[in-house]
Order: sequence, then structure tokens, then C-alpha cells
Amino acid sequence: MYRSHTCGELNAASIGQEVKLSGWVQKIRDKGFMVWVDLRDRYGITQLIFDEERSSTELMEKAQKLGREFVIQVSGKVIERESKNTNIPTGEIEVLVTEVTILNTSLTPPFTIEDETDGGEDLRMKYRYLDIRRNPVKNKLKFRHKVGMEVRNYLSNQDFIEVETPYLIKSTPEGARDFVVPSRMNEGQFYALPQSPQTFKQLLMVGGMDKYFQIVKCFRDEDLRADRQPEFTQIDCEMAFVEQEDILNIFEGLTRHLLKEINGVEVADFPRMTYAEAMKKYGNDKPDIRFGMEFAELNDLAKNKGFNVFDQQELVVGIAVPGAASFTRKEIDKLISWVKRPQVGANGLVWAKYNEDGTLKSSVDKFYSEEDLKTWAEATSAKPGDLILVMAGDANKTRTQLSALRMHLGNELGLRKADEFAPLWVVDFPLLEWDEDTQRFHAMHHPFTSPKKEDFALLESKPGEVRANAYDLVLNGNEIGGGSIRIHDKETQSKMFDYLGFTPEEAKAQFGFLMDAFQYGAPPHGGLAFGFDRLVAILGGQESIRDFIAFPKNNNGRDVMIDAPAKLDEAQLKELHLQIDNQKEGSKDIHEK
Repeated sequence: MYRSHTCGELNAASIGQEVKLSGWVQKIRDKGFMVWVDLRDRYGITQLIFDEERSSTELMEKAQKLGREFVIQVSGKVIERESKNTNIPTGEIEVLVTEVTILNTSLTPPFTIEDETDGGEDLRMKYRYLDIRRNPVKNKLKFRHKVGMEVRNYLSNQDFIEVETPYLIKSTPEGARDFVVPSRMNEGQFYALPQSPQTFKQLLMVGGMDKYFQIVKCFRDEDLRADRQPEFTQIDCEMAFVEQEDILNIFEGLTRHLLKEINGVEVADFPRMTYAEAMKKYGNDKPDIRFGMEFAELNDLAKNKGFNVFDQQELVVGIAVPGAASFTRKEIDKLISWVKRPQVGANGLVWAKYNEDGTLKSSVDKFYSEEDLKTWAEATSAKPGDLILVMAGDANKTRTQLSALRMHLGNELGLRKADEFAPLWVVDFPLLEWDEDTQRFHAMHHPFTSPKKEDFALLESKPGEVRANAYDLVLNGNEIGGGSIRIHDKETQSKMFDYLGFTPEEAKAQFGFLMDAFQYGAPPHGGLAFGFDRLVAILGGQESIRDFIAFPKNNNGRDVMIDAPAKLDEAQLKELHLQIDNQKEGSKDIHEK
């Protein structure tokens, strides 16, 4: 037996007990005649004590040879600690060691294994197994486990059944790029890793499973950022014999359950907003509604006043920033520089201060009177002490730019509080969106989404105006889930593929199995998938998902710890019927034979 107790469970009630502990050496304090060792495991820290009056010479020598992160086993007696530490559960006791065994030695770690470490992110990613020993990372992984258990408990209690679906599937042309896997036994053919279990969960509904869920890995070969990984986890769900309202009610319930059990927060309202309304009021389809700064369109108030910057643009739109009339010119110039960055791409920013005394002063006083500016204040709901910020340009682009500025200001002004939660349903998305590069429509969600019944007739004449029977769940300005009512008959699905530019032959080759299944009594069905990594991060008070993943990739999609992706040797490539083209200097392209 390596241990009778963990390093986090001994307390004053344990005094007098003989115990065995195992763990890692966190810290050593050697006074020569007395040695204290902090022993750490997953559960906490227990202080060990060796002293020359009560310990043998041999034991003292062993204690003095211990190093940081050595793995040791000790036996000893729990005694009362003279200098108590009220910051830890074991702070009233220590263990007087009678025996110590070194189970494994350790090199000096490349960074300190403490809550406040001296290791940079790249270094900690390289030695992630050491980083996991630190409480901030360990606790995030424990938190992720807790959320996962609550999800399973809730859905199981709602009669959902967890079913695993395949990881080696067929590549499809819609959505992001697939990760592909060559088949050794089928020369020249490839599997793909799933971007989603979408078609399989629909087939489970055809199979009569009625309520399915899965906490599942998915894969997308796309550009990365802090909240996006090439492999990610979804809470994937599907239900049969349901309409949109049934699905929204079930997953409002799940979200309420998680917020209550994980965060101790009761949320009463799940407001609903159409996609068109969200874009008009906030400039994006996942608005953070914890704070105001709603958009006000100012075309009628700001155009035709001789200011060409506004007169020549499609849209003039503004927001009122609460309490920001006190911003200095330097602070406003900093905001102007921020929106001009390539990541935002705006040409500039017009401002108007609504002073506490009721007067208005702007950067365009030459063109607009104070009475004009008062109409801006009324439109933006500005109050004395607020700052009005206005942008102009192409409608869609300008809304996106102002949305970025709104979120930036929300962060800078402390309006996006991690312990406040504001969920929102966004509904009535466009079914299709036009792609300028391919000059055709693409499914905004995926090609299995059902159009609104009342819009179906518009597919022939005005496909861009057709609304989808689709919905997204937004939490604190992040999309945490999305889904739709699905098409469940072959005729409608065939028409949808036709509108998306598939030939009948292409549709059959890619999705014939699904349309065949629809001929055998497919029930009406729909579902939703939560982004599990993002959901966990937001519940944990953060927006970056990386620390909530045990072994994440970096921004280049690399695992720097195991050095992946990596090259294959020629023997492996040959076995997979692949070869490297080395004819051109520096070329390392892989080709199918």
C-alpha cells in the first residue's frame, strides 16, 4: 500500500494516527537540525517534519537529499503543528516522518510548480505534464470534469441515451476543411475525421433512438485562435418528434441546471432575438447583452450636412458609451488608432461628448450644430456624461467594425463581468448565404437545416431571403450552442442540394445514404450541439479554452510537447500508397501514387 491517506485529507481529528502518504516534493526548508517538506498530490499539501531529536541520522540524511518534484513515500505519525497555516485544510497538523522511500527522483523542473509560476506559455506547453501539476491547471481540468458530469446527469434524467458514432468517416464538401486519413487497405482512398456527428445522429433518429447525446471529439482543419482548436469537444444532441420550441425548452433547462449547479447562479430569462435584430442592434449574431451600447442608425440625422465622409457612405451608425465623456483627447485618439488596426480595418471614428452640463462638443463641429448633435444623443439614448462614437461605410462591414469596438469598450470599462451570466437565443437565421468567390449560395449552418415552412416558396425566387428553422444559444457574447430542425424527407433534401449547387450525381455520391434512409420512415427531428470547451471556459469565468484542455495545440495547430504534426518515414508513406515529391529543391509535397 503506497498510501493510507491523501495529502489533502488529514486534519486535527487525525492527530495521533499512524499514516502513509505518497506524492511529490513541493518545497524543502532545511535548517540543519530540522527539515520541513511540503508533500503534494492531487488532493492537497501535507507538511512533513524531520528533526534530529526524534529522527535517526540516516533518516535526516535522506531528508536532506530530497529534491523538488521527487516522488516519495513516507510513514509517520500525525502531530499538531506549532505554526499553523489557516490557508490550507491540513494546516493544523504535520506528519513526523519515521520512514521515507524515494520512489523516483526528478530533474530540476524548467519552471516552478506553483500557482504563480515563472514559466512562459510556450515553455509550459512544452512541459504540459508538469504544468498540470499546478493548481490553476489541475483545478480547470477538475472543473471540466464536473461540468461534463452535470451534463450527463441532466440529459440522462431527460431520457437521452449516449451513443458513440464513428471517427473514421467520409469527407464531405460542406463546412470547414476535413482532416483526412489515408486507408492502407483501400489504395487511393481516404477517411475523414468528423467535423460533427451530424448525419449519424440523424440516422439514429431514423433508427428510433428518439433522444441521443454524445460528448464527442470533432475535428476541423481551419485557421486557429485562442478559442479554437483543430480538435474540439461538442455536447451533441438530437431529438425526434420535436419542433423548435421543444428543443429550446430542453436546452434552456440544461443551461439553467449548469449555471445553478456549477456557478450557484439562478437565471430566469432566456430572451429571444432574431438574427436580423441582432445584426441591426449589435452588429453580430452573438451579442453580449450584459451591457447596453445598442447601435443607432444615423443616416437621416447625419447625412446631407456637407460632411462628405458620411454623405458618401451606405450606413452611418453610432453608440453611446456610458460615462466616457470624461475621456481625454489622448484616450479618444487611442480608440481611433484601435479601430484603424488591420484586425478591425475602419477608416476612422467620429466622436461627440455629451458633457455633464448638457452641452455637446464633437470632432465635427464644423458640420454639425449642437442641435444636430442632440438628435444623435436622442437616437443613441446618450445621457449627460456619455461619449457618442460614430462610424460610417459599407453597412455589413461597418456594423462588424462597430461591434468589435463595442466589445473592446465593454472589456476596457469592466462591463463584461465573469460572474454575471446573460443567455440569449438568436433565431431565424438566413438559410443560405452568398459566397462571392464561388458565386453560389452556401448553407449558413449545414445543408440538412430545414427552411421555415412559410418561407419555403421563396427558395425558387428569393433564396437569400429564406429563413432557416435554426437557432443559436449565446452566453456572454459567445455562441455556446447551435442547432436546427432538420429536413426529414428525401424530396426536400434533394431540392436543398440542388439550390446549393450539387448535381444529382454529387448529392447521391456524398449523401445518398442519408436520403435513402429518409425513405424508410424518418421522423421529424432536430437538435443542437454545444461547444463543450467554450461552455466550460465561460462557466469558469474565462473566454480562452486552452487551459481547460489537458493537452491543447498552439496557435499553429502544433503540439509542441510531442512535436506533432510530424513527418512520416518513407516506409510508412509507401505502405499508405503515398510518396514525397523531392524533384524540386525544398519540395516536400505528399502525393497519392
